[in-house]
Amino acid sequence: MPLRHVLLALLVVAIWGFNFVVIKLSVDALPPLLAAALRFLCAAVPLVFFVKPPKIAWQLVIAYGFAFGVGLYAFLNLALAWGMPAGLSSLVLQVQAFFTMALAFALLGERPSRFQVIGAAIAFAGIAVIGSERLGGAAWLPLVLTLLAALSWGMANVLTKKAGKVDPVSLTVWGALVVPVPMLALSLIFEGPQAIGAALAGFDWRDAGLIAFLAYPATLLGMAIWSWLLGRHPASVVAPFTLLVPITGLLSGHLVLGETITPVEIAGGLLVIAGLVVTLLRGRPVASGAL
Repeated sequence: MPLRHVLLALLVVAIWGFNFVVIKLSVDALPPLLAAALRFLCAAVPLVFFVKPPKIAWQLVIAYGFAFGVGLYAFLNLALAWGMPAGLSSLVLQVQAFFTMALAFALLGERPSRFQVIGAAIAFAGIAVIGSERLGGAAWLPLVLTLLAALSWGMANVLTKKAGKVDPVSLTVWGALVVPVPMLALSLIFEGPQAIGAALAGFDWRDAGLIAFLAYPATLLGMAIWSWLLGRHPASVVAPFTLLVPITGLLSGHLVLGETITPVEIAGGLLVIAGLVVTLLRGRPVASGAL
């Protein structure tokens, strides 16, 4: 994997780590499903009028929108609204890397190398170390919802890989367009028109800023880069980068929300980095023409 691609992946990691703090703030201010609907509405409109549809089957675009938008963020927003800490959610969600590898193997026939499996195991050990420190105070329902969000993200990764070298901005924008209507329907059913009306009536500049960050850097920029990387490298090479998201997620949670970072969590973070290094060194071609 060329160095410039590694740096792009690390940029996405930083954005997505801070993303959990912003989601936490947004679901404290707005009904969680409504917040997700507004996020993807802003991500899709007005860009959908200027970006051409991706040159892939519409069924794939719709499936991607449901996996990445409806599945991932309905479950994740509800988990955060119902008590999952931002830093802990950034950690637990990273089991998506293993869901991605398993789904890519089952659906695409991608067989990870032995070193990729070893690297993933080391990184997962780091996640387990951090989780052992943080899971004691978490309720089971938010934890299960976060795992379902991880499964949805893994499916979105595989769908992106199946789409091939599609325009990542186009896929992200048109995939986002799939989300608002079903998410608003879920919001009406589970949160109710009164809660939605009250939230919209009290919508202010702070709420707008939260939604704008979620829609543009976290969704459009992050997923466009991610889709581009997945279109050019095996899913088993790209997916492990997200194992670094808990590091930036835990740090952001500490700095913004006052969540604590313990020596045990630091040790787990070092294991995550070590696992990623093992995976990337084995995944790099023997000879590469350019950085």
